[in-house]
Amino acid sequence: RRVEETDLKQWVQERLRAADVDVHFDWLSHLERQLNRDVIKPEEERQLMRAIREFREPGFYFTKFFELARSYRHYLLIRMRYRHHAQVDAFLQQWQPAYAHSAAASERLHQATLDIVKQYSQGATQSLQWEDWLTDVFYDEQMDGLNRYMALVRLTFIYFNYRQFEKLRDKFDYIDGLFARGKYYSRRLLVNYYGNRVLLHTKFREYDKAEYYGYLSIRDKNSDYIMYVNNLGAVLLRQKKYGEALGLMRAAYPEMKATANMHNRIGFVAFYLKCLNANGQYDQAERYAENFLRAYKEEVFAYRWHIFFSAFLEALLKLEKYGKLTGVVRKHGLLQREKAYRNSANYLPTIPWYNAIAKYKEGELDSENLYHLMSSSMGRLREGLEGKRHQLEDLMQEMQPFVPGILNRIREELPLA
Repeated sequence: RRVEETDLKQWVQERLRAADVDVHFDWLSHLERQLNRDVIKPEEERQLMRAIREFREPGFYFTKFFELARSYRHYLLIRMRYRHHAQVDAFLQQWQPAYAHSAAASERLHQATLDIVKQYSQGATQSLQWEDWLTDVFYDEQMDGLNRYMALVRLTFIYFNYRQFEKLRDKFDYIDGLFARGKYYSRRLLVNYYGNRVLLHTKFREYDKAEYYGYLSIRDKNSDYIMYVNNLGAVLLRQKKYGEALGLMRAAYPEMKATANMHNRIGFVAFYLKCLNANGQYDQAERYAENFLRAYKEEVFAYRWHIFFSAFLEALLKLEKYGKLTGVVRKHGLLQREKAYRNSANYLPTIPWYNAIAKYKEGELDSENLYHLMSSSMGRLREGLEGKRHQLEDLMQEMQPFVPGILNRIREELPLA
């Protein structure tokens, strides 16, 4: 029986390897190097010619394959291998329109990405104008798989920017069906897909599903591992699995220290601070935040200052260090920075509220001025409040012990149930 299980496992691994688009990419890259160095072997040429003859539809790395065939055509012609040259040339002539179609989409994807990322990070532009075109690319079966998947990733950004999460369900179900049929399979893509499903299910408060996909997304420690850990940690916090969330972050600490991606690193630190706060370890959160800010102040403000300071100020509020809290806000000009950040899709008035409550506790604001300050912050959220309703309620519950009467008045004014 053990032999049978070993044979079955080997058979499954071979099937997965044969379907893996990244294995195919490695093969294409190897042949490209062999051609460029004039050391391609006869068996490798036979494999390449077989792939050209059997080609039926654009695969995931179609443009890479087409460009390899184009290089091979040069290789053949200069060596006067006319029969093989004719076969490769016929392939290139037949698939040239498809290649041009994919290449043009790839170039336009870059322009779309500029708008999408700029809106996500700065709120300084719009990106919804790209929705229809990206949707067409995603569903275009004549398009290479890489462009199709890149279109899905960018649609995900757009729908998160505009909080139109429902539009993602059909698209995720569609790509799920492709994966189930073995199309566009790779472990890397599956991990990325799992990570995106975490975000989707979180937005619909389907936390059990989000946790399930979250643990799938961290099976591989790839370049996005810390980002997936951050997302899973956030899900565990929402489920009030505070000890599990803190254990997850601590287990991933070595990978965080090694990553060169400061966006992910600062996000990790912010969620680590949140986990410490959730577990009542406010002193440790304060010390860690101060040390990190001292070492990486420039990077914090260049990438994810809002989430970092939200977690830092929460620790100070829970420690009742109100004067220190307002001092941190004033020293780093956080309220001035908030004015530009209000256009962010995920904006909540967390920092102004922390600051206002601290001032109230220090006697710098009376209750009526505190109410008007917090209420006016709510007013700026009204237009996009529906998609933030649950997050805002979580924030209000967190602050309830400090100013219960004020928050009860705000709830009456703007019911969140």
